[in-house]
Amino acid sequence: MANYKMLALDLDGTTLNEEGIVTDTTQYWIQKAVESGVMVIFSTGRGMQTVIDLWNSLGLNGPMVLLNGAELWTGREQLCERHFLKPEEIRQLHRLALEADAHFWGYSVESLTNRKNWTEEMFERRWMKFGMYHPDLSVISKLRELVSEIDTIEISRSAAVNMEISPRGISKESGVRTICSRLGIDMREVMAIGDNMNDYRLIRAAGLGIAMGNADEELKAVADAQTDTNARDGVAKAIQRYIFAN
Repeated sequence: MANYKMLALDLDGTTLNEEGIVTDTTQYWIQKAVESGVMVIFSTGRGMQTVIDLWNSLGLNGPMVLLNGAELWTGREQLCERHFLKPEEIRQLHRLALEADAHFWGYSVESLTNRKNWTEEMFERRWMKFGMYHPDLSVISKLRELVSEIDTIEISRSAAVNMEISPRGISKESGVRTICSRLGIDMREVMAIGDNMNDYRLIRAAGLGIAMGNADEELKAVADAQTDTNARDGVAKAIQRYIFAN
């Protein structure tokens, strides 16, 4: 059995199939990894609002890296860190999204709020992540250019048509590093699996960085290995191959 102490899993496009479900096969191999002593954590762009049910259904009790590293949990009910965007950054991002007629959403301590439900009161909340979506690639590309001029934030994406914004220096990699340092785990002992550019830094930094078969080509280029697609239990196959097969 391979000597990885932690398995960091992205959710959308990775652990979840095209229907947003963790298949029985993938669930079986995740449980098998846990039973063998590997700490299985999520490293996802999602927040607690859309992760808690998955956390419960998989029976995981360990740490979680949420919101691309902006919110870290050491366990259930055990908040580790939160990193917030500045109020003026949220106002600027909100304005840019409206000007481009882009869909947008944000994760605050209190809520996951989208464009339809955004009110002036929202600017009083503390936001850890802000996202934009536009189906026109040229529009989202231009938005990325404009947003990249704000030098106090971090930009990534989980799909070609979106953009995910965090405080400067915050990423899935920074989140996993923080959790590892608290637990005395070296990054070389981490196996990470992902499919898109918000996984890029973590895939490069992990001892074994694995790109899904459906991953962004840029991610595949820096990964140590590739597995099957999320529609074909790629996570389960990676666990079998790299944790259990000798």
